Amino acid sequence: MKTQPHFPIVFQPIGYIYSEHTHPRQVPAQPVYAAGCQGRAEIFPQYEEGLLDIEGFSHIFLFFLFHQAKPPQLLMKPYLGDQPHGIFATRGPHRPNPLGFSLVRLIKREGTVLYLDDVDILDGAPLLDIKPFVERFDLRQNTRQGWQAEIDEATARQRGLREYTRKGVSNN
Repeated sequence: MKTQPHFPIVFQPIGYIYSEHTHPRQVPAQPVYAAGCQGRAEIFPQYEEGLLDIEGFSHIFLFFLFHQAKPPQLLMKPYLGDQPHGIFATRGPHRPNPLGFSLVRLIKREGTVLYLDDVDILDGAPLLDIKPFVERFDLRQNTRQGWQAEIDEATARQRGLREYTRKGVSNN
């Protein structure tokens, strides 16, 4: 293996993500389990021009920092699983580089504010980038699901909600 020079990689937020999720254990595990969880992304004014035409997309990928992640764990038991897996075979937050991504529904844009649904992101997360979901590029058929294929949908849905509560009703 060729050794690459080691140098710092620096990202600057382009804005922040705000949601109803104020505690890490209360954040649904994935956007598919966060239906009805609304939030917003507030983009810094100097990036407003970059939002031109984004409202034409129903869904966008948000790339963000897991700003409350614990130190990296190379093995972890994911929320949906019963066995430990390598961090790179999961979407867990405690990564060597705590980078998160989420596919959320874009409700509307007002200036530099994007109103969102299906938000599975902790309140106050620094937003690093936005990319549109494009079905012709992003949808794949006949994929392998790894260890996830062993979990039935009812179990995944129950575990995926974690400790999220809506209107005082707990998942547990």
